[in-house]
Amino acid sequence: MTRNRRLQWLLDLPQEERLAHLRLLTEAEREELAHHWRLWARPEQVAPAGDWRLWLIMAGRGFGKTRAGAEWVREMASAHPAARIALVGASLQETRAVMVEGESGLLAIGPPRRRPRFEPSLRRIVWPNGAQALLYSAQEPESLRGPQHSHAWCDEIAKWDHSGNRAMAAWDNLLMGLRLGEHPQALATTTPRAVPLLQRLLAMAEKNGAEDDGDAVITRGRTEDNAENLPARFLRDVRRSFGKSLLGRQELDGELIADLPGPLWSRALLERCREASASAPPVRTVIGVDPPASAQGDACGIVVCALGEDGVARVLADASVTRPSPEKWARAVAKASQAWDADRVVAEANQGGAMVESVLRAADIALPVRLVRASKGKAARADALVWAMTELMFSRAAAPRVWVGD
Repeated sequence: MTRNRRLQWLLDLPQEERLAHLRLLTEAEREELAHHWRLWARPEQVAPAGDWRLWLIMAGRGFGKTRAGAEWVREMASAHPAARIALVGASLQETRAVMVEGESGLLAIGPPRRRPRFEPSLRRIVWPNGAQALLYSAQEPESLRGPQHSHAWCDEIAKWDHSGNRAMAAWDNLLMGLRLGEHPQALATTTPRAVPLLQRLLAMAEKNGAEDDGDAVITRGRTEDNAENLPARFLRDVRRSFGKSLLGRQELDGELIADLPGPLWSRALLERCREASASAPPVRTVIGVDPPASAQGDACGIVVCALGEDGVARVLADASVTRPSPEKWARAVAKASQAWDADRVVAEANQGGAMVESVLRAADIALPVRLVRASKGKAARADALVWAMTELMFSRAAAPRVWVGD
């Protein structure tokens, strides 16, 4: 458990003296001590001072974001009996499973006698003093149009559905309804991803001139900041696996990884084009394969794409495998072709020639396999994705027609 300065004097006392102090407390006082969040929390898990409207916690996994969010909501509900709090997650299922019923959720924290009552059918939480919280899904922006709130906790905003501008619409509708009480406030907790909504919130802070002053306040952090509450083996293993890779910097160090210089497609562009599900039935499904040069080389790119009845080609899945043997990546291609009912495999043959097709055949792929050869560098081709899209968009078979002469 974290040992902050406010408790250091008690924890450093000899055991008998410390127990003597604790014996002076009533049972209720001991219960309060065990659940007094501001005593046990790390400073960065406690709401900052100041006249802020938005508090953004952007940190690595395991930092304690969910606990900080739940404890802030508990504090607001305790201090404001008339509070009406919005709880918004990536989906209604995640809102309930993580923010309400999770290990660090609202039903698990605080003294048992003052914990709220959950009414699932009404998507509502009610505290003994009358404060209430309502559950929402960012996938349903219109559900936030109309209701008014005094406070809001939005969890994992970088995971919200950005297709069709849903994430932005959910956030905007929430803000427009955040007008109850004297000082409405919102807390957003998230692991960073370079998505439009998060970039917009960060821009708000920069516009204020400083990240700790003005309407938006940002708390940043790393997984290791919560080391005293995480298994040492977990920390060791994730650092060994991800280190300072881009994924490690994002998921562990809490860094917002911007697009690399000169990308073919920016993250913002991809998110704007994303669909929750394909909006048109597929006419053709193709799997693009970019085999590695060797088993110790790069990943094998395996991308599933489909051409819809509306003439739009869509990326359905990334089934790539890392550092595979030829047999392993061929089995992954076969598995993807069966799962997505593909009608063709298009594979680059620059590194293996006919061997690529023979390896695929050995994996029991009963589909037409077309080998292609790259004439430009990987940066221009974007690997397996381009092979599948080229097959779909530029190799269409002509539709059968009947011509009747005069």
